[in-house]
Amino acid sequence: MSLYAIGDLHLCFGVPSKTMSIFSGWEDYQERIEENWKKTVKDGDTVVIVGDFSWGMSLEQALPDFEFIEKLPGSKIVLKGNHDYWWTTKKKMEDFFALHNIESVKILHNNHYRYENIGICGTRGWVSISGEVQDEKVLKREEQRLECSINSALAENLEPVVFIHYPPVFASGVNYGILDILYKYGVSDCYYGHIHGRSAHNLCVTGSSDGLNFHLVSGDYLQFVPEKVK
Repeated sequence: MSLYAIGDLHLCFGVPSKTMSIFSGWEDYQERIEENWKKTVKDGDTVVIVGDFSWGMSLEQALPDFEFIEKLPGSKIVLKGNHDYWWTTKKKMEDFFALHNIESVKILHNNHYRYENIGICGTRGWVSISGEVQDEKVLKREEQRLECSINSALAENLEPVVFIHYPPVFASGVNYGILDILYKYGVSDCYYGHIHGRSAHNLCVTGSSDGLNFHLVSGDYLQFVPEKVK
């Protein structure tokens, strides 16, 4: 069994008008997601989707995207991205999945999931891009959610690995609150998405930096091939 990560699938089976295929590097992206996923992920594997899963504005509108991902191999763990407008309470999402036989999708929200000796932890995060307005209340709430997720993993003596939608560091922007939590709990690896386009990818922090390993896993950056975590 293996663990993978990918973000920003931006599926649009429920709202075809929102297709990302009009952008460079996104041509036929839903077909590429399916093809690469089936080549890479096997039954018994787990894939963490780090936000911006579907363009659906509601669970009902996102249902065709969940039905698409349900048919792909492996278990899927989804956290919230800034475009996941379908997101609601964890119970409502789980009830919706049960009603529609979506059995392979789990929600990461104030909790963790065990994978061998690690705890899959995470939250959406918030903006840390220079020049963008930051909402301190939202940032504080996201910090609390991340800390809750990490603590739940530590309570089971698991090593926390963090998956987050917004990058903690991007260009000259730094989300110090999120970084402080990563350092406080000795997190060694952080996987994030949100950033698109070659010029923006070049401004991302990847690899080892100050004792943290950063991994950009936006779909277009990975050419829609899930990245192996473990």
